[in-house]
Amino acid sequence: MKVLAGNSNRPLAEAIAAYLKLPLTNASVRRFADMEVFVEIHENVRGEDVFMFQSTSFPANDNLMELLVCLDALKRASARRITAVIPYFGYARQDRKPGPRTPISAKLVANLITAAGAHRVLTADLHAGQIQGFFDIPTDNLFTAPVLVKDIKEQFNTEDIVIVSPDVGGVVRARAIAKRLNNVDLAIVDKRRERAGTSEVMNIIGDVEGRICIMVDDIVDSAGTLCNAAEALMEQGAVSVSAYVTHGVLSGGAVARVTASALKNLVITDTILITEAVRLADNIRIISVAPLFAEAARRISEESSVSSLFD
Repeated sequence: MKVLAGNSNRPLAEAIAAYLKLPLTNASVRRFADMEVFVEIHENVRGEDVFMFQSTSFPANDNLMELLVCLDALKRASARRITAVIPYFGYARQDRKPGPRTPISAKLVANLITAAGAHRVLTADLHAGQIQGFFDIPTDNLFTAPVLVKDIKEQFNTEDIVIVSPDVGGVVRARAIAKRLNNVDLAIVDKRRERAGTSEVMNIIGDVEGRICIMVDDIVDSAGTLCNAAEALMEQGAVSVSAYVTHGVLSGGAVARVTASALKNLVITDTILITEAVRLADNIRIISVAPLFAEAARRISEESSVSSLFD
């Protein structure tokens, strides 16, 4: 078993390698002067079970191309099996045709990864579960719920909380978290999005008065939805509002928006490289998914059950 890392989230790859007690494979992943990706692997990987770690986060296209070139290098170096480990799968929000003459980019990216030489994919909290079906190779979609639930139990008294879905589409995710927390109450924020990147809170479904609200979601990008929802929940009498989100994209002015919002805490995982702005924010906290990915990779290599991680 060998572990190779791209440049998108090297700290996470190093933490996973440390958990597995393996050194990162010696390789050069760099750019030519015109920003073309160049990869050279300095170790023999012939016949090896190789795990290639690379999130396709910002800059999404550069990191995706880096992943594809690394996969091709491993394929041409005769690796026995190549697992593309993509903690954050970019383009996942383009999983269907929302209107005429629009692409299904998630399927295109799945085709590219397969054509580049991946034998299987390991990722976490896909924006839409059906994306697993876009791949013609085995795909493991890990759930970060156990990591999030563990932290919630450490930080809150579960008798005082209500789990909130920030939109109707996230109800299944929120219900799964609520169930793991001994079936705590559930509320839903009903919102109407007029255009991409903006949202307007319309109504709160459920009783949040006098309760500690914890919103759960898979991606926070502009943070507009979370901040608007937090304000609406406080107006409905919530004691405090926190949010637990797997993928902290936090693009543009999102960090400043979160810092100035009604959110008491935003907890994200390290599937995406943590920026200095995020690290310095008073109300943003990071928890690691390195043990989860490391254990999943070990089980894949040993041909044992991955799903039992979530029992």
